[in-house]
Amino acid sequence: MAARTNGTGTRSASAPVDWQAWQESWDRQQEFYLPDREERFRVMLDMTEALTGPEPLVLDLACGTGTISGRLLRRLPGARSTGVDLDPALLTIARGAFADEERVEFVTADLTDPDWTRSLPHRRYDAVLTATALHWLRTRQLDALYGQIAGLLRDGGVFLNADHMPDAATPRINEAAHAFDKARRTRAEAAGTQDWAAWWEELSHEPAVAETVAERFRTIGNPVAGDHADGEVQSPARHAEQLRAAGFAEARTVWSSPLDALVMGLK
Repeated sequence: MAARTNGTGTRSASAPVDWQAWQESWDRQQEFYLPDREERFRVMLDMTEALTGPEPLVLDLACGTGTISGRLLRRLPGARSTGVDLDPALLTIARGAFADEERVEFVTADLTDPDWTRSLPHRRYDAVLTATALHWLRTRQLDALYGQIAGLLRDGGVFLNADHMPDAATPRINEAAHAFDKARRTRAEAAGTQDWAAWWEELSHEPAVAETVAERFRTIGNPVAGDHADGEVQSPARHAEQLRAAGFAEARTVWSSPLDALVMGLK
């Protein structure tokens, strides 16, 4: 990202922060891992509109920089969104990028806290949307979260989860897909695309967010050092089973790639 610096590689504290640019650079970094990312968002919003109409009240779960909320509001101008996340650095970017947007609000909450829903400004939502986030959870935590999500949705509401969902029943397919994707990322990295660690390293030099990045490193983990979640991935079929067990009337895969999927639950 082009930036004014003070000669040490650190942006001058007096320079204005382009929060939109940081949000866009987050998207490019995520596309390094997920080249079909926009396709899953398109299907997610197609199904949201199909089942909740053009003016849904949406919970953007583990919202990060506001990726889903931004696409939602561009697609459905009458929609409203509540973004919830624990990461203070990503929420700082989201709040900056949406500072003049009345249709979206952001809440800090830990999804593993049994009382996290008390932080939300609304008791019921038309849709709960999330992407590339819940693989951070253990299976028992995910079961509990799905039950909470079911309780937040109105009757007829929808939940859509796009995430890494490999199927353990197809190990050779998985191995080939992993190898192909690794080779693609190697080529992209050689061409200058930032990976996860490099993006966080650059963000740590942004004075406007340096304190929250340091807080994130202390409380959640340091991506630059290679820290990541100790989660457990599930197959799409297993996610659908979990959703039905949590109280959803219907649940199924509505999009998939060799290693990722978008699973939908209808309340």
